[in-house]
Amino acid sequence: MKITCWGARGSIPVSGKEYQRYGGDTTCLEIRSRDNDIIIVDAGTGIRKLGNKLLASGESALNILFTHAHWDHLMGFPFFKPIYSKKTAIKLYGCAYTQQSIEKVLSKSMIAPYFPVDFTQLQAAIIPRTVCEEPFAIGPVLVTPIQLSHPNRGIGYKFTEDNKSFVFLTDNELTLRHSGGCDYEEYLRFARDADILVHDAEYTQEQYKITKGWGHSVYTDALRLAMEAGVKEFGLFHHNQDRSDDELDRIVEDCRRIAGRENSRVRCYGMEAGMELTL
Repeated sequence: MKITCWGARGSIPVSGKEYQRYGGDTTCLEIRSRDNDIIIVDAGTGIRKLGNKLLASGESALNILFTHAHWDHLMGFPFFKPIYSKKTAIKLYGCAYTQQSIEKVLSKSMIAPYFPVDFTQLQAAIIPRTVCEEPFAIGPVLVTPIQLSHPNRGIGYKFTEDNKSFVFLTDNELTLRHSGGCDYEEYLRFARDADILVHDAEYTQEQYKITKGWGHSVYTDALRLAMEAGVKEFGLFHHNQDRSDDELDRIVEDCRRIAGRENSRVRCYGMEAGMELTL
């Protein structure tokens, strides 16, 4: 399994010299199975560059999984060029309790006057798939969903192939259980012994005094989950829109310091646009 990060920023894309290393694009991951099945998670602005790469390589059989319907996870879809090609076939995975049908949500983002090309004008074959709680397979990858603790609900995923596992829990508030979400112990069981955990780590403790209930975690709480779950690697994700590269570096270093103090072997890093992870 190969995981490529095309966007790790939260809430809104940003640009500027202070965001160059971690990147400014919003959520999009590309996962490749050993059989080269293409699994895309979310269609934040990072999906634009991914689409250009896929067109250049002539790859047209795609799977897109959505965590939820908030704008920063959808806004790149109209700019994903493969949707305008008749050669493309896309399976869209989402859950009705998360966002009506994913087709309806995407189509609403492309109606006039918000976008000049209507969803009905797309050339790609769009194949909807409903996923909520039951595991399902994409090629040799077993995908296991879990409900996120987030306003308006959402889904996190565990990807397992050849006894290696990658857990992705963005937009997840660990210390507050939102409607439909799970408690901390359930997330702990879900992430137990994962090879890689990528988790929402948007806030500092000081910020959380104001943002509690907004659906995101303090980075130290996400680190605690990683250490208690015994994961091998912990990737900080959903970077705050105002968080500079230097500030993120300090947060990552603080995670490493805390892990060392707790005698944890977890490897900590901030997810960066362009970063590749291999299992």
